[in-house]
Amino acid sequence: MSIIDNAVYVDGIRTVDPVSLEQTYETLAERGGMAWIGMYRPTAAEMASVAAEFGLHELAVEDAISAHQRPKLERYDENLFTVLRPARYLDASETVEFGELHIFTGKDFVITIRHAETSGLAQVRTRLERQPELLARGPETVLYAILDQVVDDYAPVVAGLEIDIDEIEDQLFAGDPNVSRRIYQLSREVIQFQRAIHPLGEMMDSLERGFQKYGVDIELQRYLRDVEDHLQRVTARADSFRQLLQNALTVDGTLTTNRQNEASAAQNEEIKKISSWAAIFFAPSFVASVYGMNFHAMPELSWQFGYPFALTLMLILCAVMFVIFKRKKWL
Repeated sequence: MSIIDNAVYVDGIRTVDPVSLEQTYETLAERGGMAWIGMYRPTAAEMASVAAEFGLHELAVEDAISAHQRPKLERYDENLFTVLRPARYLDASETVEFGELHIFTGKDFVITIRHAETSGLAQVRTRLERQPELLARGPETVLYAILDQVVDDYAPVVAGLEIDIDEIEDQLFAGDPNVSRRIYQLSREVIQFQRAIHPLGEMMDSLERGFQKYGVDIELQRYLRDVEDHLQRVTARADSFRQLLQNALTVDGTLTTNRQNEASAAQNEEIKKISSWAAIFFAPSFVASVYGMNFHAMPELSWQFGYPFALTLMLILCAVMFVIFKRKKWL
């Protein structure tokens, strides 16, 4: 079912658990209070129902159905439409999983719409139900509490990414051939994480600008400023990750180039040795080939010392070439 949790609160206390949207509307009209409807991937018919009852703008409803929205805050008359991107770090796969959460808030209602498992909404509802005096302050309380939960959930993500970056430093100097791919994957996750958190700063500013105009409770103002403080710390740490990964990629490129140069230098040394020995062994072959031509006019063929002379010449040539290559450090 798309309706996960549905309740009407009066003075911050959960009084009715309607079994349908229609019953929620009737209870709200009869008793007043605040309706909090939690939905998971609602159908178009369900969205049309709540939109007609609470006067939701058609553009916001369309965004809520289609999903895949960037984090944003939009005001339509007295209603707010907020999109958040919750995140959690998965230790098993060492990856970051992102969700999508849409929130409609009005004078007497809160509608939360999830498009992924990640949200933390159940924790928010449980915490607020234990603080009825806070929940009694209205729908803004729910919105700020959700913002607080989403931002707090970013802390384990930051910690997980920090560990991954530390591991990359070890991989770099260990010569791991897969480190480039890991750096690229982490860079993509950091970019996605930044896309989730950066718009929140502007959203906080927008909410603060509306404090006086919409008469937001002073305690809720303090609540939001605390959330903003946590967000600034998370944002600063996330921004540092991108620079660290860029540096790691640069170091990886430098180390790879150095390893290639070292391999090339070692290969060149081997080629020098092989070439030197080939030249040394070529010298006696050259002498032998000359005397092996057997021309009639070669006086050495009939000379008594011709054979010892040829052998001595071969040895002298080999020795001279060996000394030359040794001095050039080819051998």
